[in-house]
Amino acid sequence: MVGQSCDEELCRAFADLGFVTASNKLIPVLRQAGKAAKVSDITVLLEGETGTGKQVLAYAIHKLDQKRKSFAFVTVHCGTINEALAESEFFGHERGAFSGAAIARKGLFQTAHRGTLFLDDVNDLPPALQPKLLDVLQRNVVRAVGSDREVPVDIRIISACNRPLMPLVQQNRFRADLYHRLNVVKLSMPPLRERLQDLPALILAFAGRHKHIYPGITSVDPELIQFLERQPFEGNVRELEHAVERMLFGKTDGSSLKLSDWMAYCGENGGPLRDWIGEAADRLSNAIFECRLPYVQAIQQIEARVLEIALSRGGQTRRQIAAGLQTSERTLYHKMRVHRMRHLDADPAS
Repeated sequence: MVGQSCDEELCRAFADLGFVTASNKLIPVLRQAGKAAKVSDITVLLEGETGTGKQVLAYAIHKLDQKRKSFAFVTVHCGTINEALAESEFFGHERGAFSGAAIARKGLFQTAHRGTLFLDDVNDLPPALQPKLLDVLQRNVVRAVGSDREVPVDIRIISACNRPLMPLVQQNRFRADLYHRLNVVKLSMPPLRERLQDLPALILAFAGRHKHIYPGITSVDPELIQFLERQPFEGNVRELEHAVERMLFGKTDGSSLKLSDWMAYCGENGGPLRDWIGEAADRLSNAIFECRLPYVQAIQQIEARVLEIALSRGGQTRRQIAAGLQTSERTLYHKMRVHRMRHLDADPAS
């Protein structure tokens, strides 16, 4: 009972800072996060899919850090940094250091001095910047572009990655020494589909956050929860929040969110309106980069897999399969020959 009480208190502390959970999978993560918050100089690495709440957890750690909570929490989206200007962004520059540098400017490290610098999507950090970042972490000093003076900085680094860093290290795309420097405390964030017990609390939290759209939501209908438990939620908690916003926007009465509210925004199919092609393209692109597959080979493999799945569905003729794939029977037959596939058509002439 004492342990349960402590866990409830821990969950409340993080919920007050925006990170809502009661999931058994996340309780150990919150314990470690709470412990890390008490050690102000330790670096933390958050691993997890996009939309799992890594930035929210990073901010909660910052606010629970008694030494740093009154100072800045600065977020850097590493994937959006212009590589040519990356050093200036991080470390600042002196006036006249380069063309366009009309005034001196502090970098993000100096802005975050005494606070926390959150490196989001650190797996996308430009290679040229990695050794310079490592040097700052080891010596706690920065030197602005165009300056010969080093300035001390006191910050905590929290990093997040939407794909594991170790494979990138093994592929020489991320420095091993920087990885080990960032990976002092690693917290793995489970996807929403592995923490379904959080759905009711998350929905109510988002309804409260967006009460300016529709106020007064106090409950979630069990039928809606049961339906949502079967959804893939590729976008995780972020996707759920956007869904709640849309349900609130369409709601006209009542204090409970229901399955009918979901259906009203999703349409009669009852599934979220998703960019299937975009998601498939994103996954294929990641596979090409991660596995170093030749582009043409990857496309051919995807085409072969699609055909294999279509042909594996029993009780269909080639004509029916072609219709399901929105193509002609001649094209289907040609592709089958290209990929050396057979289909035991019950009616070859059909």
